[in-house]
Amino acid sequence: MNAKTRDNLESHQVASPADAAPTGTWKDPKRYMWLMGPALPGIGLAALTGYALAPKKLKALAWTGPALVHAIIPALDRAIGEDQSNPPESAVKTLEQDKYYDRIVKAFIPTQYAMTFLGAWLASRKNTSLDDKIALTLTVGAINGVGINTAHELGHKSNKLNKLLAMAALAPTGYTHFVVEHNFGHHKRVATPEDPASSRMGESFWKFLPRTVIGGIKSSIRIEKGRLERKGKGFWSLDNELLQGWAMSAGFFGATTLVCGPRAVPFLAAQAVYGASLLESVNYIEHYGLLRQKNKNGKYERTQPEHSWNSNHIVTNLFLYQLQRHSDHHAHPQRSFQALRHFEKAPQLPGGYASMLLPAYLPQWWYETMDKRVIDHYEGDLSKINWDPDRKEELMAKYADYAADVAAEAKARREKSVSEEAA
Repeated sequence: MNAKTRDNLESHQVASPADAAPTGTWKDPKRYMWLMGPALPGIGLAALTGYALAPKKLKALAWTGPALVHAIIPALDRAIGEDQSNPPESAVKTLEQDKYYDRIVKAFIPTQYAMTFLGAWLASRKNTSLDDKIALTLTVGAINGVGINTAHELGHKSNKLNKLLAMAALAPTGYTHFVVEHNFGHHKRVATPEDPASSRMGESFWKFLPRTVIGGIKSSIRIEKGRLERKGKGFWSLDNELLQGWAMSAGFFGATTLVCGPRAVPFLAAQAVYGASLLESVNYIEHYGLLRQKNKNGKYERTQPEHSWNSNHIVTNLFLYQLQRHSDHHAHPQRSFQALRHFEKAPQLPGGYASMLLPAYLPQWWYETMDKRVIDHYEGDLSKINWDPDRKEELMAKYADYAADVAAEAKARREKSVSEEAA
């Protein structure tokens, strides 16, 4: 990133009391709260253990995963609220070098595997009812879906061990190609029509899902083929990171099936699909309708804070390693979660990612929640939106009057600001 772009990003940063604090006096107020991230598979493991000991009395524990993701965490977000504070720039280097945070992320994986294995064993027992199997599948899938965020954090680190651990976190969902596609595909094409992981205004999640899954796999294969060709190697090389990841998934699925029996296969497949769909739900939320504009040379502008939907709802941020500060992540992909910052001009979601999942699944609810927010963000300029091409004309006509009102209000605000500055 060049100096001009970096200065532009810094100009968007929100000042907070922490920003002015000298490095020696500033301490991360959420240092121990970050343990909520690796605690999540521990909660799942504890719930499944309780269910295993008393499946009839503690039947509800089998539903812990979806209850957490779709009810408890959103409720806590609303009750506890937001946190817009940033670490001071002078403290970032110290934060990045503190191995405590790295260990927190990696601590997720062993418990994740233990929870998944226990879920497979429980789901494969003959006396487990169908509704309990569904509940166990959703619980394990939900937590493995959050585990993809662990992989996201590790996958952006440059050393090979972290990349292998990222693939290990993805192996239970079979989504290991994400390490390749996200880093070298999505980050390059984000908020453009060419990116399969950036949703378009008017595009439902259910239309987006096959586009992003198929597009992401195809993109990862193209990217990895190109990388290997530059090294003078073929696709079927041992150096192929896609093959390494797929081998991890096959090994995990095979070993679990060997121990738990063939009845574990439907469970493993279903929890993987649900877990991967949670990742794609978040992808759908993160860049909906946002578009990087092209310059006079026909090239897309650099990624800026305004190209990602953000949220400062603290509980979801603690569970997701601050993924909701997505603008800073795209500006500094290798910046660790504990140092990510809030930007004032980054568009804000009405709730945390967990709260936005159910609206994303219900198109009309989603459109009513988000479409006018996209128009507001672009101050009524409909030409700046990343539209679903199949619905562009329909939606531009639908929102023409609303966009005109927003544009007029924006113009009035600018004129008033100029007058006040002149005075």
